[in-house]
Amino acid sequence: CVVVGDGAVGKTCLLISYTTNKFPAEYVPTVFDNYAVTVMIGDEPYTLGLFDTAGQEDYDRLRPLSYPQTDVFLVCFSVVSPASFENVREKWFPEVHHHCPGVPCLIVGTQLDLRPPKEKRDDKQDPVLRKLREQKMKPVEREDGERMARELGAVKYVECSALTQERLKDVFDE
Repeated sequence: CVVVGDGAVGKTCLLISYTTNKFPAEYVPTVFDNYAVTVMIGDEPYTLGLFDTAGQEDYDRLRPLSYPQTDVFLVCFSVVSPASFENVREKWFPEVHHHCPGVPCLIVGTQLDLRPPKEKRDDKQDPVLRKLREQKMKPVEREDGERMARELGAVKYVECSALTQERLKDVFDE
């Protein structure tokens, strides 16, 4: 399982939170890292190799070296970063399908804890919403992710929070 997406969307936090049940205290950009976790499929234990990649453009030529023999990709974006959402379509899906045609992809909306519920979207004090409003943008909704997954032929769209672990297990159960 290889995890791709823009820098700072929460790929490393997703993996660390899932594998250790702890949220990392500081942000350190990843070049390349890997983790292993044992999962049960039926009654059989399987070791799941999780490969974390750098989202920054500086690593565009290095990153695909982690792609051979990949069984599934998690293509990540932040639900409070419309630009990272657009890059799923513009950059990440084309890159993955160029190097690994036919390998299944899940689209994963991260940082769910930063997107307030719809009934609280008028909160002028929320720093995330204020920043998005200043840029004339709004958070990415679940329906947007589901639509993109259908349009791109992804296996599924899932949302999660590495901080609260809300729906985090769902990402890897899929």
